[in-house]
Amino acid sequence: MPTAIITGATQGIGAAIAHKLASEKFTLCICSRNETELIDFKNKLEHLGSPKVYIQAADLSDKEVAKKFALFALEQLQSVDILVNNAGVFIPGNICEEAEGQLEQMMNLNLYSAYAITRIIAPKMKALKKGHIFNICSVASLKAYPMGGSYSISKYALLGFSDNLREELKMDQIKVTAICPGATNSRSWQGSGVATERIMPAEDIAKILWTAYDLAESTNLETIVMRPQFGDL
Repeated sequence: MPTAIITGATQGIGAAIAHKLASEKFTLCICSRNETELIDFKNKLEHLGSPKVYIQAADLSDKEVAKKFALFALEQLQSVDILVNNAGVFIPGNICEEAEGQLEQMMNLNLYSAYAITRIIAPKMKALKKGHIFNICSVASLKAYPMGGSYSISKYALLGFSDNLREELKMDQIKVTAICPGATNSRSWQGSGVATERIMPAEDIAKILWTAYDLAESTNLETIVMRPQFGDL
């Protein structure tokens, strides 16, 4: 039975990925900060087709909490086919003007949580010589833009983490894919006034993730860039 771990799973891109993998009969282990949302989401995923969904409320900006979630996931799953490091936060700002501590806040969640969880999950994948790690980066990982500030710094770092991790794990038959989406329908865009049709549906990111996972063992999609048809906002 295929298995997957998804962080930040109840909203936006994470929720779309969870829906897709549940429909493909994956056993899932997921987390988010809101336990009530998790319980409701678990029921929906099992109704969609997932044989079992394990949940844990976790604020992954705390490194020790992130490590505990990874250990919890390993206790539930005998093996891990997919790890999706999706948890993240977006706060716009300019480097010289943003609030004190904003960089640390976004590095803790956008980068350090993925680093801590991967360091626990990857050895299990290495032992079994299989697995696929997806890091949900951003077009902000690729290009500076106004008001990108610390968010863009953290996403550049996540892409660098992905590239180094891929090089390290390739001989262990573990794939690493960085997905870099542009504007995608999620909480970050609620109340923005931007028309829904101007941004990408989160389901498209889930479809691309599945396509990358479903390729031959000898093929790895390393970095995937996705943008709205009319470009970045």
